[in-house]
Amino acid sequence: MSEPILEIENLETYYGKIHALRSISFTVNKGEIVTLLGANGAGKSTTLRTISGLTRASGGTVRFLGEDITRKAAHDIVKMGLIHVPEGRKIFKGMTILENLELGSFTLTDEDERARRLQHVFEIFPVLRERRHRDSAFLSGGEQQMLAIGRSMMTNPRLLLLDEPSMGLAPFLVQEIMRIIVKLNREGVTILLVEQNAKVALKLANCGYVLETGRIVIQGDAETLRRDESIIKAYLGE
Repeated sequence: MSEPILEIENLETYYGKIHALRSISFTVNKGEIVTLLGANGAGKSTTLRTISGLTRASGGTVRFLGEDITRKAAHDIVKMGLIHVPEGRKIFKGMTILENLELGSFTLTDEDERARRLQHVFEIFPVLRERRHRDSAFLSGGEQQMLAIGRSMMTNPRLLLLDEPSMGLAPFLVQEIMRIIVKLNREGVTILLVEQNAKVALKLANCGYVLETGRIVIQGDAETLRRDESIIKAYLGE
C-alpha cells in the first residue's frame, strides 16, 4: 500500500493581489517521482516555494511525513529532510565547490557523517571532486546544476523538490541530470519535479499533475499523460 510522504490540501498562495495558487491538492507517495507540469506562469515554482516555506501559504495545508508544516520556517523544514533545489541553481559564487557542499550540511554536527555524505556526492559527481577547490562562479551550467543537487544531498533528503533542473542545458547534459535523478530515487529519495520539458519528465515520473493559472487541470499516471498528445499541445505548448 502506498504511503504518503507529502500531502497538499486546498493550497492557496497570493503574491500581493495576484492569486498564484487556487486550492490545489495532490499527494506524493514515498519512493515516487512526481512531476508538476505547465506553461510559464502556471504556478509550478510557487507550489514548490510554498511547500518549502520560502513563500507563505494563504490557505490550505501542507503535510510532510504526517506533520503539518504549513506555518513552519524554511530552515526547520530543511531539518526534517524536505529539501528544495530552486530554479537557477542559486549556488554561492565566490566560494569553492567544497565550501558550497559543506554549507549543505549545516544541520550536521557529526563530522564522520559529513565526510561520508561528501564522499557519496563525489562518487555521483566525479567532476565536483576534481574541481572541489575551484570557485563555483567558473562552473558551466551543467556543473552548477550538479553542484546544486550535490549540495542538497549533503542534507540526506527524504523528499527533494527539483525546480527546472534541465533549464539552459545542452541535450546530452539534460540526459545526464535525468539519469542522476533516477539514481537518487532508486537510493530512496522521493522526488517532486518541476520541469519544462514535459516529455522528459514524464519518462521518469510515476505520475503527473498539469497546472494552468494556479489550478490543477489534469492529473494521471505518467505513461497515460505522455501518450496523450492533446494534453501536451493544449497545456504544455509542445
